[in-house]
Amino acid sequence: MHKRVVITGIGGLCGLGTNVPAIWDEMRTGRSAIGPIVNSELHDLKIRVGCEIRTLPEHGIDRKQVVSMDRFSLLATIAAREAAQQAGLSLHAANTYRMGAIVGVGVCGWEAIEESYRAILLEGKNRTGIFTVPKVMPGAAAGHVSMNLGLRGPVFGITSACSSSNHAIASAVDQIRLGRADVMLAGGTDAPLVWGILKGWEALRVLAPDTCRPFSADRQGLVLGEGAGMVVLETFEHAMARGATILAEIAGAGLSGDASDIVAPTIEGPEAAMRFCLVDARLNPEDIDYINAHGTGTKANDQIETAAIKRVFGDHAHRLSISSTKSMHAHCLGASGALELIACVMAIREGIVPPTANFRETDADCDLDITPNVARERKVRAAISNGFAFGGTNAVLAFKAV
Repeated sequence: MHKRVVITGIGGLCGLGTNVPAIWDEMRTGRSAIGPIVNSELHDLKIRVGCEIRTLPEHGIDRKQVVSMDRFSLLATIAAREAAQQAGLSLHAANTYRMGAIVGVGVCGWEAIEESYRAILLEGKNRTGIFTVPKVMPGAAAGHVSMNLGLRGPVFGITSACSSSNHAIASAVDQIRLGRADVMLAGGTDAPLVWGILKGWEALRVLAPDTCRPFSADRQGLVLGEGAGMVVLETFEHAMARGATILAEIAGAGLSGDASDIVAPTIEGPEAAMRFCLVDARLNPEDIDYINAHGTGTKANDQIETAAIKRVFGDHAHRLSISSTKSMHAHCLGASGALELIACVMAIREGIVPPTANFRETDADCDLDITPNVARERKVRAAISNGFAFGGTNAVLAFKAV
């Protein structure tokens, strides 16, 4: 039986805002939050722009838990608490063994790693902080979400670079479909705005010096950001039985591997993931109204994604509304897919397609409707979100109205 899995709560924070209403309001207006990085020691970096959360919100998380967290875990826990509150979850010992958490992360706890390296190598200290190991674990974010909310069902982390959020959400859907859980919190988080990570990305020569301009002919690369997004997932029947408000349905997921190159994408891998997603969702290409593109703002990625969309959707590709919200919240690595889920769900609920900000010049190789600069009113019956990552790991999610 193909169980229907629905979304009943969403939480998130990034440079655009520290909760979902604030994020969506900025997405709708097409405001980019990319700018000079002010909260991190940049040392000798040439690229000094990003999309950071300037001030964290009041979160009410116990200090004893906070001291054992790296920033990426804290962001995930804040987002999870917002999602759980919106969903109106009743959490008690009798039901939490049927509730779990899966959190995707791209680069894990590099804030703690960098602090440790600097303490030992530059300051001459003979030991690291006592919480270094639990802080840097890729699965730490899922563990902290579980501990904070008391979730005792399936709990684990997923890491697949920029596809981590979508893989985590797809896996959470599987836990529910397989009967291992009634409710899952899932999403992604990352806090990569530290010197070591930025230095590594700078060496790849894919970082833009000013801002992110997906699909624009004058694009110069991606911009890194930090953030987290989490959703509450449950079966349609479970949500109805407890009287929850259903925001949208996760109709399906499509996963694929390029099996080609560790950094250079193929057309065939993204194409396969989108096709598999439509099959799993039981949707035809013509049923999709909006695509939240992976849209990183690099020359190759934007052209390849455009070509893959044309292969999958044929003539309908030119009737789609497409946008890359990375133009506003930047590339938040493991958190990107979860933040882009917000755009998809709200587009379905409000009939507004968020724009691709910072667009200036048409690229003949990116000739689809990428909703440049200004949001557009459009009835969105179904949407898909693309996640394509280094390593050729692709994950695409489909959402539809309920």
